[in-house]
Amino acid sequence: MTLKEKFRMANMVDNGSTILEKYQVIADEFAIGFVKWIRVCKMKGRPYNFDNINELLEIYKEEQGL
Repeated sequence: MTLKEKFRMANMVDNGSTILEKYQVIADEFAIGFVKWIRVCKMKGRPYNFDNINELLEIYKEEQGL
């Protein structure tokens, strides 16, 4: 599911949380997933430029279908 879809879904589901709380959960999950992905890439020795965070972010989103 893309980030846009997750945010759209957060607007529709009423589980007692505020929209901002739902958005915070989505953002936290995304950030944690991104950092874990970077750590795995470094451990596997992938040839990415780890100094270019914007490029890494685009690669991550593409690989994860976000």
